[in-house]
Amino acid sequence: MRFVPILAVVALVSGCFLDKEPEVVRLSGETMGTTFNVTAIGTEVDEDALAAAVQETLAKVNAKMSNWDPNSEVSVFSASASTEPVPISDEFGLVIAAAEDVHEKSGGTFDVTLGPLIELWGFGPRKPEDPVPSDADIQNALDRVGQSRLLVLDREKGTLAKSDAGVGINLSAIAKGYGIDAVAETLRDAGVEDYMVEIGGDLVTKGDNDKGETWRIGIEKPEAGAQNLQLIVQLDDLGMATSGDYKNFFEQDGVRYSHIIDPITGRPITHRTTSVTVLAENAMMADAWATAMLALGQEKGLELAEKYKLAVYFISRDVTGDEEAYITVHSSAFKDALGTN
Repeated sequence: MRFVPILAVVALVSGCFLDKEPEVVRLSGETMGTTFNVTAIGTEVDEDALAAAVQETLAKVNAKMSNWDPNSEVSVFSASASTEPVPISDEFGLVIAAAEDVHEKSGGTFDVTLGPLIELWGFGPRKPEDPVPSDADIQNALDRVGQSRLLVLDREKGTLAKSDAGVGINLSAIAKGYGIDAVAETLRDAGVEDYMVEIGGDLVTKGDNDKGETWRIGIEKPEAGAQNLQLIVQLDDLGMATSGDYKNFFEQDGVRYSHIIDPITGRPITHRTTSVTVLAENAMMADAWATAMLALGQEKGLELAEKYKLAVYFISRDVTGDEEAYITVHSSAFKDALGTN
C-alpha cells in the first residue's frame, strides 16, 4: 500500500549499557510504501526464520489491505459494482470494525471512504498549475463520502456491503497500524518477549530494549527538514502513532493546503494544530486516532480525548508567535500513561 507518509519521524533513545548485552535481532526493509524496522531482544530464535516470518506476515497484510495492489481484498471490494453483502476475511473485518468505532466516536472525522476528496485535492501526483477545487466539485465528492452511510459491516455473518456501487475504501490511515500489530503478534508467537516494531514512524513496543531499560521514543518537533526532538516518552506494551501536517502540503496563491482533509467540510484543515501523537493499546487504534485527532485539532480533539480517556499529545502553532513558535497540550490519559506529574 503506497502512500506519502504523513507521520512525524520517531527517534530511538538509548539508555545506559548493562554489563552483558542480550542477543539482539534487527530486521528492516520496505513495506506499505514506506520502511519497517523490527528489533527483537533476548531471543534465541533463528534470525533467518524470524525474518521470513515477518516478511510473510507483511505480505499477508498487503494482500488484504493494500490500495495499491489491484488484487488485494480491499481493492477488489472497492472495484466491485455490486451492492450485495460479500464475505470478507476476519482480518479485513477487524480493521473495518475498528475504523467504524473511530468514525463514530470522532463524529465522522475519521473516514475510510475519504478517497474522492483525497483525489480531488490532488494528494498525491498534484501539479502546481492544478486549480483549487470549486465548491461544486467539493460537494460532488462529499456525496460519495460517508462511512456510516455507505458501508454496512456484519461481523456476525462476516460480510461487508456498500450502499453505492461507486464507493471505495482507503485504509492508509489504519492499515499500517494493523500491520505493526500483526508483526508484533508474529514475534510473540516466535517466543520474543521484548521488542519494538516500527513502520513509517508508527510503532509498538513491549518489555525492555537491549540496554535492559524501558523503550524510550522521541516525538519530533514539527519542523520540515529537521529532526529535533520535542519530547521523549517511555513506552511499554503500547502502540504509538504521530500524524503531522507539516511535510505534505501544497501552496497556491499564498494559501497553504494541508493533506489532512476534514470529511465534514470536504476541505483541508485550517486550524493551527500541526502534530498529534496518540498512545493506545495497539498500533492500529493509535494510527487511526492520530489521523482523527489531527483533523479535529487541539480544541475539539482534547475535548474528545478527555471524553473517551484517550492518551493524546498536541503540538500547535502559537497564534501569538511566528510559524516556528509552538504550544503543547496533552490529555489526562497521556499524562497517566507516562506516569508523569
